[in-house]
Amino acid sequence: MSEKPKKMAIIASKGTLDAAYPPLILASTAVAMDMEVAIFFTFYGLDIINKKKLEKLKVAPLANPAMPKVAGMAIPNFVGGLPGMTFMATKMMKSWMGKAGVATIPDLVEACVEMDVKLIGCQMTMDVLGIEREDLIDEIEVGGAASFLEFAQDADIQLFM
Repeated sequence: MSEKPKKMAIIASKGTLDAAYPPLILASTAVAMDMEVAIFFTFYGLDIINKKKLEKLKVAPLANPAMPKVAGMAIPNFVGGLPGMTFMATKMMKSWMGKAGVATIPDLVEACVEMDVKLIGCQMTMDVLGIEREDLIDEIEVGGAASFLEFAQDADIQLFM
């Protein structure tokens, strides 16, 4: 008798470039390790699966204490609020990821789709934020908290990001 596959349940609640990588990388890696995976996209996490936004996710340097030093110096927080700094931080992160051979967010979303990661868009959040089903990638399942909890209730690994 074969053993039941392990399950991983992930909640993706943030839609910035730096926050989009962890749920997608963990999901695709877990599936490659023969786990069954679901990601529940809620609030700004819906941007990760929004057809108009997933290629345009940004990193905001303002109030981001984890921003790396540039030329060996920490950048004061107020600098992050200057015009053009989000563009610069986003460009810098995309450059680092590219140099490290890390897939883009659209490529990771596509990989998750191809690997049968269950992608669930939060219906309540869509209603609150005025997001239409047509705004999201075709492969998404729209459901409420109960849809995700049905999967997550017996997940071996549960993550909130």
